[in-house]
Order: sequence, then structure tokens, then C-alpha cells
Amino acid sequence: METMPASDILVVLPTLGDRIELLRETLESIAAQRGDVQLTLALVAPRRATAARALGEKYGAVVVDDPKAGISEAINAGIAIRDGERYYAWIGDDDLFRPGGLVTLKTLLDAHPDAVLAYGGCDYIDAEGHILAVSNAAGLAKLLLPWGPDLIPHPGTMIRLDDLEHIGGFDRSLKYAMDLDAFLKLRSRGSFIWTRASVSAFRWHSNSLTVANRRPSSLESEAVKRRHLPVWLRPVSRIWSHPVRWASALAAKRVSAAGRQRLAASSQ
Repeated sequence: METMPASDILVVLPTLGDRIELLRETLESIAAQRGDVQLTLALVAPRRATAARALGEKYGAVVVDDPKAGISEAINAGIAIRDGERYYAWIGDDDLFRPGGLVTLKTLLDAHPDAVLAYGGCDYIDAEGHILAVSNAAGLAKLLLPWGPDLIPHPGTMIRLDDLEHIGGFDRSLKYAMDLDAFLKLRSRGSFIWTRASVSAFRWHSNSLTVANRRPSSLESEAVKRRHLPVWLRPVSRIWSHPVRWASALAAKRVSAAGRQRLAASSQ
């Protein structure tokens, strides 16, 4: 007799363990999902991060040793503990799932067997959790994916694990655009579905990997998109890369400006 897996969703949470209070908020947001879905939490952390590992265990996480080979390999290490789960979701150690976020994405995938990936809106929040901006591009995000900005938020995405494993997980050579690369590979595996409802929140501050490294992140994204283009289009891809980079930088400046305004108002 075939046994059913203990959970449906594998949530992977990589951390260096250097921001415990924000990690606690992230873990609380994951714990709040358990009333709606059955999930396994894989917390990937270095052995030295004893406080983070202990906190993860307190919240029911399976603690996985960080392989110390970059963020992509850390995520892959979390995926490797899979034990029958059907879906993958990722969350940064200072990001949040919105109430009902995981069940919203799971319901979409359950209702569309041909879909490989579901995503929702993502709130950009400051250190105190105030919303600075909202990203909910819906179908436009998939349309722009091969050549424009990546508007599919990794922390607001759920992927079928069979398909994610089929493409080999996340490319260990990538530091910033590993999710973009995976999304582009997954297009051949099935359709993408979405909701405009916010299912996650991304914490926007200077220490965020992609925020603090805007230019190298943009350059890596451009290289990833170029390698997924037809060969005949690659030489001319730089024609639209520069305006896309400019538009992305402008959007980032606006979110940062909103954050500074919020901080200034709160200090008065």
C-alpha cells in the first residue's frame, strides 16, 4: 500500500544566521502557514550559526548544513531533503509569507495540473514591515521574463518539485539570477499561473543581496537571459538590455526613496 507524504510543500530557508530577530519574524510567518497546508521547512545554515539553527529547530525545521558553495548550492541542499513533497517554495531569512500565501499558490497548482509554476504579488517592505511598493505584474511578468526585468518574485513562487529536479535545481555558478535561470528553463515544462494577491513580502534594505549589488545582479541577469535566447538573437540583445537596466535601476531608486521618506517621517 502506497503511503502519502507527510507534507505537500518543501519550504527552503537559507540563512547565515546573522540577523536573528528578522529570522524569527520569517519563521513566525512560516508557522502561520501550517494551519492551511502541510509543509516541511528546510533551514540551511552554517554549523557556526548555532543560534539560528536552534531557533529553526524550535520552529520545527529540518536543519541542513550549508555546503559553503554559494546561495544556489545552499538552496539545492535544502531541496535534497525532499521526502515526497510535491511543491517547492523559497523564503529569504528576512522575508515573509503573507497569511494564506502558501495555500493560495498550492490551490492554483492543484487546480491546474498542466502548470509547473505559480506566483503571486509581493510587497516590498522596510525594516519595520511598512509597505514601500507592491509588485503584482501577473501575466505581464511571464511575457517580460525572456528579455525584460524579472518580475516573478522568488519568495512569492511555488514550483512543482519533479520539474525543478528535472532541470537540475539551481545553477551553482549563479549568485543573483539563479531563480531567473530556473524560471526560463521551466517554461518548457509547463505553463505559469498567477494571482495578483500578495502572497509574500520582500524586505528592502541595503544588506539585501540584490539591492546591495544592483549592477552585478543586473549584469548576471542579462547574461542569463542572453544564453536562453535563440542564437541569432544573442548578438543584438544588448540593444534592449540597456533600457531594461535603466528601468530596473529607476524602480529600485523609487523604492529606496520611499524607504528613506518613511524613515525620515518616523524619526520626526
